[in-house]
Amino acid sequence: MEGRHSIELALPGASIGAVAGAMAGGLTLFAGAPTGVAAVSALALAAPLALFGGLYGVLLGHGVLRPGTFGPAGLYWMAAFPLSRLLQESVAGVGGMADGLLPFVAYQAMVALGFAIGFVWMHERLMPYWLLRRAGANPRAKALLGSYVRYAEALRARKGARR
Repeated sequence: MEGRHSIELALPGASIGAVAGAMAGGLTLFAGAPTGVAAVSALALAAPLALFGGLYGVLLGHGVLRPGTFGPAGLYWMAAFPLSRLLQESVAGVGGMADGLLPFVAYQAMVALGFAIGFVWMHERLMPYWLLRRAGANPRAKALLGSYVRYAEALRARKGARR
């Protein structure tokens, strides 16, 4: 049962990661890469981003990360995104590492913060709706939904205090 509960928590993040990776990898088609290379590139980025996106949801469910905090999520993606891009480059080899490994990884770590902003924004929009659907059968989803509700109440109280 525990494995199924974690997989349910992983689905929204995995979906976001897969779509983002497929879209970003598919952009190589517009950059002039052949269709086969673009497809391999999209798959090679979508798979690790889906894996790391799903792990993000599991970490939220296990209390390692908290809803509404960007700092830990940014650090998480500063490690996960460059690894994903490194895997994509090693599989598809679209020429991103022409300057060497260290400059490539450093640049991807900077780009990762932008990716993290978009990922967290999408995740915070989708995850609560998913948790509402799964809370009845999944105790981890119910607990995480409670965290989201407490966070929303704290935001509402803070906003009310400013008025």
